[in-house]
Amino acid sequence: MTKPLANRIALVTGASRGIGYATARALAKAGAHIVAVARTQGGLEELDDEIRKDGGSATLVPLNLTDSDGIARLGAGLHERYGKLDILVGNAGVLGPSSPIGHIELKAFNDVMAVNVSANFQLIRCMEPLLKQSDAGRAVFITSGAANKATAYVSPYAASKAALETLARAWAQETANTKLRVNLFNPGPIRTRMRATLMPGEDPAALDTPEQVAEFIVPMCAPDWTETGKFYDYKTRSLMSFRAPA
Repeated sequence: MTKPLANRIALVTGASRGIGYATARALAKAGAHIVAVARTQGGLEELDDEIRKDGGSATLVPLNLTDSDGIARLGAGLHERYGKLDILVGNAGVLGPSSPIGHIELKAFNDVMAVNVSANFQLIRCMEPLLKQSDAGRAVFITSGAANKATAYVSPYAASKAALETLARAWAQETANTKLRVNLFNPGPIRTRMRATLMPGEDPAALDTPEQVAEFIVPMCAPDWTETGKFYDYKTRSLMSFRAPA
């Protein structure tokens, strides 16, 4: 039986652990060739081993996403090798400091914005031409409820996710008349290292796993997914439209 994502190229950032790792595996099981991007070589190699066990294939790209020239080189390499990109999952993100705003150093704020916003901006710039070469380019960015809740004590993270959401929505509007579909995915509280850092007293067994979340991201990457500029909320299992405040 032909797999639903056979012959499709999927770029996943933050692929060495957590939601990125689980999503890369799930996309590979569905037939996609994974271009796995992360800073951690060991985590990428572990992912590659698991994908191979599942009968899939991957290209490993050790890269710090704050290296904007590195992202540009990656885009050029994908163009030379494949001439297209079918799926972009912008998952990589950092939590940053948990502190009142007045206690946060400017560098710490800028470091969060560099990974959570600027890196995704550069990914969009460099991968859009490749996604437009696909017969059904799909982009999904991982966001957070902190963006609209303006969660206290994680202001850099909350601000960065709000910026990411606006960036993705603007891109969705710009590409609405193309074959490219751009959407956001909010996983909510999930059993990840980031969540454990933020909520150290929380019982991880009470949370869903990244593997459970990934099963809902995969359909948004498929050619038959037609929505764009939307927000999928995993907790409520609902696809939402953005609207102005009442």
